[in-house]
Amino acid sequence: MTLFTPMLRASSLTEIFSDESTLQGMLDFEAALARATALCGVTPESAIKMISAQCQVTKLDIPALAQAAASAGNLAIPLVKQLTANVKQQDEQAARYVHWGATSQDVIDTGLILQLRDALKASETLLEQLISALINKIQRHQHSVMPGRTWMQHALPITFGLKLAGTLDALLRWQQRLHEMKPRVLVLQFGGAAGTLASLNEQGAAVARALANQLALNQADTPWHSQRDRLLEVASWFAGVSATLGKFANDFALLMQTEVAEVGEPVAEGRGGSSTMPHKRNPVSCAAILTATTRIPGLMATLYASQNQQHERALGGWQAEWETLPQLVTLTGGVMQTTLELISGMQVHTDKMRTNLDITHGLIMAESVTLELAKSLGKQAAHHLVEQLCHRALDENQPLAALLAQHPQVTPHLSATQIEHLLDPQHALGSNDTFINQVLMRAAQQNREST
Repeated sequence: MTLFTPMLRASSLTEIFSDESTLQGMLDFEAALARATALCGVTPESAIKMISAQCQVTKLDIPALAQAAASAGNLAIPLVKQLTANVKQQDEQAARYVHWGATSQDVIDTGLILQLRDALKASETLLEQLISALINKIQRHQHSVMPGRTWMQHALPITFGLKLAGTLDALLRWQQRLHEMKPRVLVLQFGGAAGTLASLNEQGAAVARALANQLALNQADTPWHSQRDRLLEVASWFAGVSATLGKFANDFALLMQTEVAEVGEPVAEGRGGSSTMPHKRNPVSCAAILTATTRIPGLMATLYASQNQQHERALGGWQAEWETLPQLVTLTGGVMQTTLELISGMQVHTDKMRTNLDITHGLIMAESVTLELAKSLGKQAAHHLVEQLCHRALDENQPLAALLAQHPQVTPHLSATQIEHLLDPQHALGSNDTFINQVLMRAAQQNREST
């Protein structure tokens, strides 16, 4: 797994889901639980210091814990056992109050939520950087005209700035969703054995409030041991961001094809080469992004299937989340980091974009001519006439402008100057600039709101 980390998971999110971080999140729960129960008078204050001091991952025997988890059925049981033993070595009385009132799933789920909080914070930073990088490139290429493509064929002219603005537009929505989602997702799990906190008697609700405050998490109205929609929502957010960036990478790789050559990945020694072909400059960043985004839908399918959890505590569905969700999150982190580097250092060949506009000898501008002729001939007649001339231009390998300038049904209505103007891609961008400016304005607005 670690062999592929630099390629597929090279972001700060990967360390957040390391084995050590996973265990430390669970220990942070145990330390906070000791403080919360003491604050509510359930356990003695003298136990807090001793328990908290042992809640450090460096004090655990991780290989032994992993082996024990196979028999115990989860990581929390051997973790609590090791923690209790470590506390007992220092203070036998304090060891009695380790894990007071909680169940294994409370430890594991809340530890995961603490990891997700860090992951969402890191993702928010990456998202802000992606948005900033896109804004920079959009402003630079707002007027860089290129072929728009539908069904993989030339359609009408657009600008590269508008193409990038589409990605920015989507990322701004993902940014909004992130802000809306965090209060719903960053929620304490604390219900005890069957979700009633019965072992804490009448103090259960008070301890839950204190524990949520200690961990700076929101408090759930009910324990969510077998209601996993929060995790599904956060997973969907990561999967959605990766899908948006996967679409960008796919388009970018297509624009890098030798025959198109409108963009290029950042240039660096040894980057994108071939083991046999010295001339190759492969889209390696796009490959890494698309590798991850190909895997993520399958991981999401597992998390959807995991929603079917039995009664108050689940068998199989809960356990299926343990590796699946971290894999999805860290793959998305890699997608975001790789895309950021791609956007920041990408090459844009505006001269080739313009050249590609001309490879159909004006056919890409046929709609503009049709609309102008429609004012005189009617839309259907104009469309039929221009379509015939387009077919001739293709069959005879002639410029559309020459055929238009010679046709008796065209010349009474359009002069050579008008035809030249209509066939200039720069004059057929419609609301291109308006759309770009709208997205840039919304980006500025969201930036102000977040600061």
